[in-house]
Amino acid sequence: MYATLKLIHIIAATLTISGFLLRGFWMLSGSPNLNAKAVRIAPHVIDSVFLFSGIGLVWLLQLPVLSQPWLMAKLIAVVIYIILGMIALRRGKTMHARVTALLLALATFAYIVGVALSKSTGSWLALAFA
Repeated sequence: MYATLKLIHIIAATLTISGFLLRGFWMLSGSPNLNAKAVRIAPHVIDSVFLFSGIGLVWLLQLPVLSQPWLMAKLIAVVIYIILGMIALRRGKTMHARVTALLLALATFAYIVGVALSKSTGSWLALAFA
């Protein structure tokens, strides 16, 4: 069960960031594809699978979320990533704000992956100095 749930979580993470990169490209190029119905719905479905598989892993492993600093850092970073993504793709008032939010969202996602791999709030630095 764990291996299956983890695989689903990893696939959902890959689809999430791939879709975000594609939508970011469309935003930068002014593509009308960004407003297609499927493009507006699919990320919510993928992100829900991502979220619920993550919750399932926490439940399956019986991780006490509040006493695991790396897990709290990951959850906080996910919220930041979502907010930055909304600014980048829809809410940013200027192209400069959207591009800045897009780059910060990508950096935040990279941090989240580093935290997930290292189980440390140090993210990639923890892996580099391990």
